[in-house]
Amino acid sequence: MNAAIDVHGLDKCFGDKHVVRDVSIQVEQGRITGFLGPNGAGKTTTLRLLCGLLTPDGGQGRVLGLDFRTQTDAIKRQTGYMTQRFSLYEDMTIQENLDFVARVHELGDRGRRVGDAIARLGLTHRRGQLAGALSGGWKQRLALAAATLHDPKLLLLDEPTAGVDPKARREFWDEIHALADKGLTVLVSTHYMDEAERCHDIGYILDGRLIARGTAHEIVEKSGLVTFNGEGEDIGRIAGDLERQPGVLGASAFGAAVHVSGTDRAALEQAIAPFRTDAFRWREASPSLEDVFIQLMGDKPDDRYAA
Repeated sequence: MNAAIDVHGLDKCFGDKHVVRDVSIQVEQGRITGFLGPNGAGKTTTLRLLCGLLTPDGGQGRVLGLDFRTQTDAIKRQTGYMTQRFSLYEDMTIQENLDFVARVHELGDRGRRVGDAIARLGLTHRRGQLAGALSGGWKQRLALAAATLHDPKLLLLDEPTAGVDPKARREFWDEIHALADKGLTVLVSTHYMDEAERCHDIGYILDGRLIARGTAHEIVEKSGLVTFNGEGEDIGRIAGDLERQPGVLGASAFGAAVHVSGTDRAALEQAIAPFRTDAFRWREASPSLEDVFIQLMGDKPDDRYAA
């Protein structure tokens, strides 16, 4: 497979704030790579640096076979970018918005391209509707249609499903996978763990550093986490007590269950020992991706999880 992105030492500062720190990343063509991390970690800045919307302070490499520092215009022409906030014209119809985007890109055969995009994303019966009157899910479809209208080779999605219902999210991801199957390379930032698991691979960014890289399974396997699941009536009330115990990295209530994680099995067993009663049933469980990222947020940045 060919590398769509092969960048090393990516660096960016805004004044005295170091936003992206020595990030190196490789993404194969046709792959969907997810970026996760807390707010302000540097996810969006990394995406914008890779597609030429921001100028890096350091780094070298190629995006779509082009030098990502000196050939930014050529990279941008082959990139689709869907921002977190809906950025099309709300006082224009779906048809008018897409026709406008086609004109901006100076696309030939605009009518066919716009019609194909409308049909592909199920917008045909709404093509005359004002964008501002659409629900979040339909706005999302329109934004995706606009971002892919010029047949880009690289698609950047910044928190694309924030505020969208589960059905619309699933349909959106089905479309993203269909595009990737045709060779489109996708980079997506998200806070949803189930969406991260739908990516071919993921990266976790903390304080501007890429501290975890690999498939969801690989990252969970490398974490070294041990988890226990406790069940019982009112067990959620002990989550706070458990989280304060030595060796416990996280304890969260889920209905009639509590999920406890740590890296030291003996310490974790000792922490839950006082709660092994007839009222509460305990079993060891597989750690989740969410468990790992809670752990990462509490760690100092390092490359322990890099693939």
